[in-house]
Amino acid sequence: MFNILNNLFRGKPPAKRTPMFAEPPPSGLPPTHEPGSRGQTFSKVFRWRLPDGQTQVPAAVEVVGSFSHWQKVALHRDSVVDGWHATVHHIPGNRTHHYMLLVDGKPTFDKTCDGLAVPRGVDEEKHQLATDKGPRVLMLFAQTK
Repeated sequence: MFNILNNLFRGKPPAKRTPMFAEPPPSGLPPTHEPGSRGQTFSKVFRWRLPDGQTQVPAAVEVVGSFSHWQKVALHRDSVVDGWHATVHHIPGNRTHHYMLLVDGKPTFDKTCDGLAVPRGVDEEKHQLATDKGPRVLMLFAQTK
């Protein structure tokens, strides 16, 4: 009997099966699980405040990035701290994501970003930020335990 099973699997354990359909995240964004990923995800709070001396309140503050398939996610205004924030869930872990904060549709720097990267692809080039070293997008190091 053992020989039959061993020949059947040729000494290899059976392959792990993955679900046929990924469960969509609750935010209504497209699924963010990459094929072949372990499925480890995390949540990130994005925050933005008016720069010192600026009094003009923007009509919209949004974040876009590889974790949202470059779909805009609105940040909500918190008048108590006079800032904007949004929590993005289901960000694939153990990889680097590129993103950009948009204030009234224009890219702006995020002082809490993990670094700057050269834009790759049409979506990133559309949302790039002009710097003294050339166009850049923001980086998020998505590490999970």
